[in-house]
Amino acid sequence: MSETAKITLQGQSYEFPVVTGTENEKAIDISKLRDQTGYITLDTGFKNTGATASQITFLDGEQGILKYRGYKIEELAEKSSFLEVAYLLIYGDLPTKDGLDKFQKRINKHTVIHEDMKKFFDAFPYTAHPMGQLASLVSSLSAFSPESFNTDASKEDNDLVVIKLLAKMPTIVSWIYKGALGRPFIYPKSKNDYITNFMHMTFGKVTEDVEFDPVVLDALDKLLILHADHEQNCSTSTVRIVGSSGANLYASISAGISALWGPSHGGANQAVIEMLEHIKNDGGDTEKWINKAKDKNDEFRLMGFGHRVYKNFDPRAKIIKKACDNVLEKLGINDPVLEIAKKLEEAALHDPYFVERKLYPNVDFYSGIIYRALGFPTEMFTVLFALGRLPGWIAQWLELRYNQEPIGRPRQVYTGKTERNYVDLDKR
Repeated sequence: MSETAKITLQGQSYEFPVVTGTENEKAIDISKLRDQTGYITLDTGFKNTGATASQITFLDGEQGILKYRGYKIEELAEKSSFLEVAYLLIYGDLPTKDGLDKFQKRINKHTVIHEDMKKFFDAFPYTAHPMGQLASLVSSLSAFSPESFNTDASKEDNDLVVIKLLAKMPTIVSWIYKGALGRPFIYPKSKNDYITNFMHMTFGKVTEDVEFDPVVLDALDKLLILHADHEQNCSTSTVRIVGSSGANLYASISAGISALWGPSHGGANQAVIEMLEHIKNDGGDTEKWINKAKDKNDEFRLMGFGHRVYKNFDPRAKIIKKACDNVLEKLGINDPVLEIAKKLEEAALHDPYFVERKLYPNVDFYSGIIYRALGFPTEMFTVLFALGRLPGWIAQWLELRYNQEPIGRPRQVYTGKTERNYVDLDKR
């Protein structure tokens, strides 16, 4: 007999089915609650509400588990590449060698963006934030891709839109970076793989090829893998709810980028570096700031420690810590801000206060350090996050579309004024 949940309202009982996921997650299906009872549930922030059933990512915050399509993040980060993970998320299975080669070639065919888009870059003032530029530029891609507006598009047509976006995103991101510096744009090269091409356009030279250290390429590749998807977070839910209206992929991803821009979401790694800069400017006394973090009456909080989802160690942090150490050692960077970061990390990993509360360094802590070591300004950190999250957003949008899920329409509990009579202006 199927498991059910019983709700009693005003003396009358109603039963609702219990749904069990493949990883034994339990959910009460209340999709007919309002029809049967006239009631809705109130769940501010949707912390206990499942908006969809998805086959893409499994996350268990209590156990510190993250899987893409059934594959552990630790194994993917060790053995796979970002492009291979993108294929997995979007198409459901790991590619064969031939399949991955074809995927890479299809992407390389579309990496160049339309020359008219240069006018958009020129129109942005020098004060424009990179995330604002990215949201605008991704949305504008639909103007150059008329097929993206077809809500009844075939899988083949949708796939072309997907390939174009995957291909053009690194070009857009690198050009945002170049534009902020006032330097000439560098065009992609079809001979390069995905990560090398991005580094070429970002840090390369117009007149010659630049060889990038494998340690650096590997660290960036891992960072993008670790950010590729993270279940139904704020930006992913935004992509899905915008997509549920029938909006095209570019518009939906642009909305996700805007959601990611918030400091409580994708801006966390930028906040880490800003905190470290603040500590440095204050004199660099890490013990002072660690004590402030321990003081419950002090408003200061260490950024990049602990996680709202992971109640144990963030599994991504374990992976990226090693890559972070490798990059810093390889580049031999002498940066007082990074020295402060190391001291804070040491304290958090061994100080009983942090260990008992499981306030370990998370992926945002290490990613910010790596991006800084590579030479990216803090304003670019969230843009790089978006570059990594792109395959997950795409996979979520496609899943919603192919499942023919209805338009998202949350309810509310109204707490405003009751009915009032209009009073003429001259009598108020």
